[in-house]
Amino acid sequence: MADGRAARADEGPKSSPAGGRRAPSGPVALYLFALVLVILIPALAVALVLLNRSNDAQQDVVRALTNATVQAIGQSVDRDISGMATTLRVLSTTQSMQDGDLSTFYDRAIKALAGTGAYLLALDDSFQQLLNTRVPFGGALGKSSDPTTPARALERGAATTSGLFFGQVAKAYVFTVWLPIQGTDPAVLLGLTQNASNLMPALQSRQLPDGWHAALVDGDNRIIAATGPELETGADLPLRREGPGLGSDAWTQERFGGEDVVTAEWRSGLTGWRIVAWASAAQVQRPLQDSLLQLAAWGMVMAVAASAVAFLIAQRIGQSVLGLRRDAQRLGRGEAVHARSYPVTEIADVSFSLAEASQRRLAAERDIRFLMRELAHRSKNQMAVIAAMAKQTARGTSDIGVYVQSLERRIMGLARSTDLLLAHGRAGVSLRELVDLQLAPFLPHPPNRVVISGQDIRINPQGAQILGMALHELATNAMRFGAFTDPRGLLNVAWQVEEGFLRMEWREHLSRPLEEAGPEGFGTTVLRAMVGGALEATVERDPHADGFGWRFVIPLAALDPAFAAELPDDPARVQ
Repeated sequence: MADGRAARADEGPKSSPAGGRRAPSGPVALYLFALVLVILIPALAVALVLLNRSNDAQQDVVRALTNATVQAIGQSVDRDISGMATTLRVLSTTQSMQDGDLSTFYDRAIKALAGTGAYLLALDDSFQQLLNTRVPFGGALGKSSDPTTPARALERGAATTSGLFFGQVAKAYVFTVWLPIQGTDPAVLLGLTQNASNLMPALQSRQLPDGWHAALVDGDNRIIAATGPELETGADLPLRREGPGLGSDAWTQERFGGEDVVTAEWRSGLTGWRIVAWASAAQVQRPLQDSLLQLAAWGMVMAVAASAVAFLIAQRIGQSVLGLRRDAQRLGRGEAVHARSYPVTEIADVSFSLAEASQRRLAAERDIRFLMRELAHRSKNQMAVIAAMAKQTARGTSDIGVYVQSLERRIMGLARSTDLLLAHGRAGVSLRELVDLQLAPFLPHPPNRVVISGQDIRINPQGAQILGMALHELATNAMRFGAFTDPRGLLNVAWQVEEGFLRMEWREHLSRPLEEAGPEGFGTTVLRAMVGGALEATVERDPHADGFGWRFVIPLAALDPAFAAELPDDPARVQ
């Protein structure tokens, strides 16, 4: 009724008060034409605003990209310095260094640093070199070419990186990471030194935007490595000198090489070194201006083309939308909808989606009807099983509290099996998961007293319910009379598939004689009548010298997820 009223209400506006039919493409054409006018009339004013904003936005993008690249280069250098400090810490802990055996320590350092481009130095408290892997061990060595940084390292008590200096042994510009060490004699400092040129790969590890150059400078503004032309190692870089208004995140414009350049920098908190990048100001601005002009030109062309094309396709879009409207009304009434061919790809996709939705709706209605029948069938089976439980539990029980507690435990065991059924549906229930779930509430301490083994297979819902009740009863008996009451009791549950049968064994090992539970109760009935009868299985009780067990041989056909074993609907079958 509601769908009918909605359909009639939707169909009402199709006719005008005079009875004439409205052209289906009219609204679409009107909106498209209005949209084109809205775009074209303010086009010039909007273009001016967008040009200005786009220029600022692109400047921000280039600035962010450049700053991020400069920072990445600096972090790459920091990682190299951190790696050198880590290497020093590792070498300082070697036994030869701790023992003061500098000859052995020298040989180990040569092997450890082979191919790295780094060299190891050791100084005494007067900064006299004790060893230098640039030269053979035992050769004459002078004092450190840079005594300031070792002194600062001793004062700080931490790894310290020097600035750029000319190494007398290396005969080149170098830098050194110094690490104070304790408990060694006579060495008090270890240093790892590299030529400044070794940092060029780190400086080139990130690609700067076109036209940009970068230099790595120390705390005294001396160039350690640079990608710019005509810049030598050790020279002073005349850019980004310390002064007011030169923040590390800000761009500045300076004179360099006879032209205006834009500069950016990043300062390392580890070494105090800086990465300074620069590019010609004219070159930075020219690509932005060209891009903005192209954007404005293409925007105008696209606006004119859109206004012409929009008017031409309005009629066809209107007809397509009307067809979709009719299909949507059919879908709302629950009728079958079929995919139609439309000239516009997107509208054809919507039509296909409506057809799929119609098919899914019809299929869902069929599934709901099937599931309702399945629910009714399973509910009847569950009720039959619970009724049989109630009758068998009542046998030989005179205490209502004991009866309620026993029945409640059995129903909860059945509920755990049902949870697995709901979780897995028609795919079947995992036998291993079923065993774990039913034994979990009864596991003794420590849990390694229970061993479960067997290949995992999937079984049908009815088989899972019956085996779940059987496992629950066996676990209950183990808790009351068997392996779980014995502090040294053990339980083995194992199964295997052989020649079309599932062979399962429940084996309890006791340190004392078994206390028999008395006459057969509900547990024995479940094992013999339900497992044996409903699943056509062979069930055997197997007493032995140190305990007892149960054996089950069940045809796989009765457990196949595609096969529904019949539960005993008649309670008399489980007497």
